[in-house]
Amino acid sequence: MEREVKGSTKVLGITKKKKFRKNISKYAWAYFMIAPTMIGLFILNIWPIIQTIYLSFCSSGDFGKFIWTGAANYARMAADITLRQATINTFLFTIFSVPFGICLSLLAAQLLNSNIRGKTIYRTIYFLPCVSAPAAIAMVWRWLYNGDFGLINHILSVFGIDGPGWNTDPRFALMSIAVVAIWSSIGYNMIILLAGLQTIPKVYYDAADIDGAGPFRKYFSITLPLLSPALFFVIILSIMRALRQFDLVYMMTSEQNPAIIQTRTVVHYFFKQAFDLFNQAYASVVIVFLLVIIMIVTLFQFMIQKKWVHYS
Repeated sequence: MEREVKGSTKVLGITKKKKFRKNISKYAWAYFMIAPTMIGLFILNIWPIIQTIYLSFCSSGDFGKFIWTGAANYARMAADITLRQATINTFLFTIFSVPFGICLSLLAAQLLNSNIRGKTIYRTIYFLPCVSAPAAIAMVWRWLYNGDFGLINHILSVFGIDGPGWNTDPRFALMSIAVVAIWSSIGYNMIILLAGLQTIPKVYYDAADIDGAGPFRKYFSITLPLLSPALFFVIILSIMRALRQFDLVYMMTSEQNPAIIQTRTVVHYFFKQAFDLFNQAYASVVIVFLLVIIMIVTLFQFMIQKKWVHYS
């Protein structure tokens, strides 16, 4: 009996070793195939993050040298009034642009999902701002917003209204930039939401018709719950995009703009510190601060998504 047990144990050991070798050879090819992507991900994404975090604990020295100073930059950040205002501007921009942008994108997706003529043309028109150069978009909207000869104020003057300088007045500058961001993001969000709407089976609507459900009942009981995964994805991307807003602020305002204090975002402040003032160490603190904010906001969204996102 002991010999039989020892013999069976040896056979099992040999079998396990063979399976282990097969798995190694199998996974080796898999890791070899994804190695270029993983190496590129580490070099282009992970390593810069590590380097930025390290630089946030240093100070910028002469000839590109960095001196370790510990948490001195973080202490400076806590007392930085300009960064505090930039953070407030970033959150105001996000609060204004994300809800309105998603609602308009959902409305456009719902309309284009219905039986109307020329749906392909409308989809192309709505998507054009997404493939347009941000510089071109900013130049066009700067002309529209111009307080002296802009088209918007010209139309208002026809009705006897004296329009303000939309991108120079501190009261309207941030919201004006947010309007441009909403306009340029509708097409991208609309495509994702439209794809989500088209995956909803019509059987549910047929069953609701039999039960006598009205349009609003079907929309809030069928459409929104089944569209929630796509809507959640759009919300995540929209909030991240809004918190990282830079290009429109940079191209539609300048340091000489009277409204620069009310429009400067965190990324814009990071750009100023890194490339205008050449203080890469403190700029690293600013961007790490933004990274933490994005991580917290995203984590919070994933925590609450279980309450309203329904995966069928």
